[in-house]
Amino acid sequence: MGREQNDSVFIFDEPTIGLHPLDVRKLLEVFRRLISSGATVIVIEHDLDVICNANWIIDMGPEGGEAGGRIAASGTPSEVKANPDSITGKFI
Repeated sequence: MGREQNDSVFIFDEPTIGLHPLDVRKLLEVFRRLISSGATVIVIEHDLDVICNANWIIDMGPEGGEAGGRIAASGTPSEVKANPDSITGKFI
């Protein structure tokens, strides 16, 4: 964590599962530190606190399984919120 991460990509799959909201805040700070060090951070997540703090969202849907698998919306949290095709955007 204390070195440059310019060539690093970190992928987190649902890292907030089971975390207390205060721990989610700590996790968001870890993400910020990684990004500040030059890393790329990709997070697969359903937690709205994490989603709202993202630089860029890719909202897959509109549902799961055979009813999903396409990009319903993408962009900044504000752009996804304004997109009528985004179910996630309705909750941001």
